[in-house]
Amino acid sequence: MATHVIDVERRGDEGKGASRRLRRDGKIPAIVYGGDLNPVNIQLDHEKVWLASQNEWFYSSILDLSLNGDVQKVLLRDMQRHPYKQLIMHLDFQRVNDNEILRAAVPLHFVNVEKSVAGKTSGVVVTHELTEVTVACLPKDLPEAIEVDLADLAIGTVLHLSDLKLPAGVEVPELKLGKEHDVAVVVAKHARGEEESPAAEGEEKK
Repeated sequence: MATHVIDVERRGDEGKGASRRLRRDGKIPAIVYGGDLNPVNIQLDHEKVWLASQNEWFYSSILDLSLNGDVQKVLLRDMQRHPYKQLIMHLDFQRVNDNEILRAAVPLHFVNVEKSVAGKTSGVVVTHELTEVTVACLPKDLPEAIEVDLADLAIGTVLHLSDLKLPAGVEVPELKLGKEHDVAVVVAKHARGEEESPAAEGEEKK
């Protein structure tokens, strides 16, 4: 598992006024909570975090927050963005314990659809019903993404949550709630209008 280190500083002042001043100085106000420690107000460099936020791992991986070399492992739990500016307003991080099961949303990476029968057939639409899935695992087992190989995808096929090939130590809690929670992930079907219409069939019979 890749290591992603993000430098942070303690934040002394609180309140909306202090947060506005931080943002003017190119900083992001944030909080770290959870575990056996009290919540801590921190600040991060906006430019560095903005660049990191363009990567998928920022949202689904364990992050190492470094405060002068003191590292705490966390997950990003909330991000507040400005409604129209390229500006991150606030971040919430939750501490993780190496020995405790965590839940996190992990992106799905769909590969090899162009090799499949469904992908090669004209008029067939392959839809991704989900783009991420919530998993449960120990922090050391958390994948940055789950690969969904569609090389064998046939026309009319529906892949469900239970069809995903999960890494060792990783499970999907939703599947424990019953068959009705085994929702579709990928569907391959003919687009509307591609199948023969009743009128076309009638013309052939004449």
